[in-house]
Amino acid sequence: MHAPVDAYVALGANLGDPVRQILQALDELAGLPLTRLTARSPLYRSRPVGGPAQPDYVNAVARLATRLTPRALLAHCLAIEARHGRQRLQKNAPRTLDLDLLLFDGLVMDEPGLTLPHPRMHTRGFVLLPLARIAPQAIVPGHGRVIDLLATVDTGDLLQLPELDRRAVVPG
Repeated sequence: MHAPVDAYVALGANLGDPVRQILQALDELAGLPLTRLTARSPLYRSRPVGGPAQPDYVNAVARLATRLTPRALLAHCLAIEARHGRQRLQKNAPRTLDLDLLLFDGLVMDEPGLTLPHPRMHTRGFVLLPLARIAPQAIVPGHGRVIDLLATVDTGDLLQLPELDRRAVVPG
């Protein structure tokens, strides 16, 4: 079996109890087969981007060491979203949980249903700030280092939330 690779997953929610849903999703990511949660960012509150009027989001990023393929990891992420009641009725609509595969071992791919790196991550402060907290030197293929990309986006509306729950904390 091949060695695990690093994959990064963005988490977001703005319906129901977003903090609880993000923390539960982190626990679920940690429990995936052939996968270990190796880091997670703090939680951040952000304003919605596009779409209808809606509540603010809670966002985070997780780093996973995984032996899963990108497609298998994406399938698990979609299953976690479904268990949390995610419905895809309208683009940029409010959601109970959104899991986006951002980076996967430096892989570049563009296939139906899966593009790596995530096509808009390099322009989104709500992705780059939490990602920079756990992987500032990570490379976004075609765009550069996370820490450098962070300096090019507006993060003024992001508010780090207090740590309300220590579940999903990576053992040291």
